[in-house]
Amino acid sequence: MNKTLKLMLAALITISAGSVMAQPKNVDNWVNSTGTPWRNGDGTLCWRDATWTPATAAANCDGWLAPKPAAAPAPAPAPASKVAQKKITLQADTLFDFDKSTLKSDGVATLNKVAQDVKKMKLEVVIIVGYTDSVGSDAYNIALGQRRANAVKSFLTNDGGVEATRVYTESKGKADPVASNATAEGRAKNRRAVIEVVGTQPVK
Repeated sequence: MNKTLKLMLAALITISAGSVMAQPKNVDNWVNSTGTPWRNGDGTLCWRDATWTPATAAANCDGWLAPKPAAAPAPAPAPASKVAQKKITLQADTLFDFDKSTLKSDGVATLNKVAQDVKKMKLEVVIIVGYTDSVGSDAYNIALGQRRANAVKSFLTNDGGVEATRVYTESKGKADPVASNATAEGRAKNRRAVIEVVGTQPVK
């Protein structure tokens, strides 16, 4: 090889090496002026520098770590619930005639609304307590209060659709008066049915 040819070859090698080193760097792989990674002769490997790692490799080069797909959004949380406890006091004269335990039409309408409210809840328990005024013996009033509490339960479970196994009844007769039994007005207030409802319902 003559001296002129050697000089031309050396210059070409120098220019080529300089062109490679002058290319902009895409992370830790070398790329050409169009942004395409430089590859070896058979195109299987991208040229790397000394700081190359799989995490800094150019896209689609050997060792490149493809980005993981975005995680699916977390499901929306279930609606929160709150414990609900209601105490409903219904005057016995609204539900029943005096000294009776058969529901009147006004009583049916009232208990229908109570049943609809109860069914909106995740029910835990319903407790129905019957009370009377002071007229009559203790035994008679306990029995009357129990019949009235049972009548309310029967309607709520049979007609109102409330789960029967969660409904309990009791009678306290003339105990725990809320007014004086010395007047007709007071006795009317003492004749009552108290319905306590415990359950949960969605937070508004």
